Amino acid sequence: MSLLAKIAEIESEMARTQKNKATAHHLGLLKARLAKLRRELITPKGGSGGGTGEGFDVAKTGDARIGFVGFPSVGKSTLLSNLAGVYSEVAAYEFTTLTTVPGVIRYKGAKIQLLDLPGIIEGAKDGKGRGRQVIAVARTCNLILIVLDVLKPLGHKKLIEHELEGFGIRLNKKPPNIGFKKKDKGGINFTATCAQSELDADTVKSILAEYKIHNADITLRGDCTADDLIDVVEGNRVYIPCIYVPHCVPISAHHRWNFDDLLEKIWDYLQLVRIYTKPKGQLPDYTAPVVLPDGRTSVEDFCLKIHKNLIKEFKYALVWGISVKHNPQKVGKDHVLDDEDVIQLVKK
Repeated sequence: MSLLAKIAEIESEMARTQKNKATAHHLGLLKARLAKLRRELITPKGGSGGGTGEGFDVAKTGDARIGFVGFPSVGKSTLLSNLAGVYSEVAAYEFTTLTTVPGVIRYKGAKIQLLDLPGIIEGAKDGKGRGRQVIAVARTCNLILIVLDVLKPLGHKKLIEHELEGFGIRLNKKPPNIGFKKKDKGGINFTATCAQSELDADTVKSILAEYKIHNADITLRGDCTADDLIDVVEGNRVYIPCIYVPHCVPISAHHRWNFDDLLEKIWDYLQLVRIYTKPKGQLPDYTAPVVLPDGRTSVEDFCLKIHKNLIKEFKYALVWGISVKHNPQKVGKDHVLDDEDVIQLVKK
């Protein structure tokens, strides 16, 4: 039986099974089996078939990468062309874009790479069309823009979400608050810090047994689902913010309406932090900020972004801005910087 046939069989069994407390254990097992089969499909044995393919190995440049994802001919190429001035072959029929087309925009001092990904077709996660390669590139993005056609049904939105979910991409979600640590012996040690509506010790053990894990510490720090546990065990999920165009931000790519709102929304979702440099005895350079991703904005992160050897020569830094109480303030490498802080490095 082929992988796709096995997947279809499990999916139909899950559809037939009523969801209640009595079937939660069985459904959890089916979900674990499905996740394993999907992983095999995404990364075939022998490493072949998982390559990116012609036109898909786009080098990551700039401070952030945004992927435009959608069904064929919904206006992704027109939107990219009008935003970045990049010409991606545009036509009024489906499947014009057959390779990934990169473009770059500068916004608020940050250099943002835009990728027009070829139109996703239903079944991409099952290897149909160029879908596998498209979604593999989507996994590397800092933000995904799902481009929808207002004249097509909202069912398209659900289909795209389903395809991305099948490839381990979680949209607008945080990683599950689950502690998972494998060990050599001692069995399964299960702890829940709050009441669970779906998972119990037996279900957790059976899901782990499906992965041949018989010794591990599991801590559930929220009301978690079987899907959450499987995501943590699989360990290959990516959590990416997502904007829906035009349902979340109404625009017209053709007439260039409401681009300002779209760019502002993109900026909010990317959560980038701009740091301005100040050479000794000179005014700060406000034209070319060093841009850091949210969550990695310490002085050490700033030094590493400029050059990996800079931290070895680092003595201290002087910082002006909202991250400090005094202007300037002397700080060490662990100090966390805020958007639009000014920094002057002092070397040993």
